[in-house]
Amino acid sequence: MIGWIIAIAVVVILVLIYFGLYNSLVKYRNRVEETWAQIDVQLKRRFDLIPNLIETVKGYASHEKETLAKVVEARSMMTQAPADGRSEQMEADNMLTGALKSVFALAESYPDLKANTSFIELQHELATTENKVAYSRQLYNTTVMTYNTKIESVPSNIVAKMGGFTKRDMLATPEEEKVVPKVQF
Repeated sequence: MIGWIIAIAVVVILVLIYFGLYNSLVKYRNRVEETWAQIDVQLKRRFDLIPNLIETVKGYASHEKETLAKVVEARSMMTQAPADGRSEQMEADNMLTGALKSVFALAESYPDLKANTSFIELQHELATTENKVAYSRQLYNTTVMTYNTKIESVPSNIVAKMGGFTKRDMLATPEEEKVVPKVQF
């Protein structure tokens, strides 16, 4: 009789451990999704600011059509990236970031544009949004690292395999952004 009680107690403890590990994996997976959603919110905010920026720049630099067309094209790529294709979304985001840098570089050639209050406000809003995107990307990578560690650690890796939990990819910095800018005086 004591043998059955011990066996039942062991089974109950194992079931409780399984459910505890499963629930923690679900919590970490949901946290990864939440942090991705935060990136999406910041990208949407930047996405909405771009038409105003383009219109402001057009007024001062109408013959810079190629630069403005790159921004519009990059913005269009953002809309065409599949909702579940995170790597495609990040690739389009990186392209848009590069195009926006070109627009801000234009301001150096047009002093009136550089002094325009609308342009200054938009530039400030976009810089703030870029910082939020960078922070959200960092938080996403931290959350993915925690989730992936949980999936690969013993004994939660057994529950992860049984529950179908899979590793997530971290966001990487594009090679062109890793180049250190050259400063000359």
